[in-house]
Amino acid sequence: MSELTGKVAAVTGAASGIGLASAEAMLAAGAKVVLIDRDIKALEAACERLGDRAMPLVIDLLNPESCASLLDGVLARASQLDILHANAGTYIGGDLPETSLDAIDRMLNLNVNVVIKNIRTVIPHMIERGTGDIIVTSSVAGHTAVPWEPVYSSSKWAMTCFVQTMRRQLLKHGIRVGSVSPGPVISALLSDWPEENLRKAKENGALIEPKEVADAVMFMLTRPRTVTIRDIVILPSAFDI
Repeated sequence: MSELTGKVAAVTGAASGIGLASAEAMLAAGAKVVLIDRDIKALEAACERLGDRAMPLVIDLLNPESCASLLDGVLARASQLDILHANAGTYIGGDLPETSLDAIDRMLNLNVNVVIKNIRTVIPHMIERGTGDIIVTSSVAGHTAVPWEPVYSSSKWAMTCFVQTMRRQLLKHGIRVGSVSPGPVISALLSDWPEENLRKAKENGALIEPKEVADAVMFMLTRPRTVTIRDIVILPSAFDI
């Protein structure tokens, strides 16, 4: 498979989970991929395993100066940026009174503000080139109100709105914008799930693998330029929501 040969992608939250699976899929399709994460050891280990076309870029997205360096860091490693997969995010579940104010700030900053800032950073470059793809990792929680996820669900509803407004703003520049909205994925984010919910999900087969989300991302990226996949909701078949 070589649909992405000659293209350069950047993936945030790329040291594990969906981000790593997405980077692996893009590399397999021929792209050069800049893997962005704050976990230096995991990032370097992944890039060493994945080969020369996988390039690490250490960024703490919650640090404003570090976050703003994303495009410069990518261009220092490659001559262009064709694809941004804004994937980094975090999770809070449970009743709102039990959630700390600091945790709320961190989640909304990473799930909302950082995504908006990352896309704001890269679009002048894409506009100048007259082409590009932007994919945001959202969630099925951005399409339905999940009662045990009031903060997380709200952050993903914000992304649903943002992706669709930016899709309309950027289509005239040849830039496609869409989101992939998975149900529960086997990843580190589930460590904050209520234990009973996680146990039931595992028992019922209501979880999917990161690779299955990456497959959806690749479907979006490999459509003809005349086609935009606005959003893909990908669920475990046993997930009842």
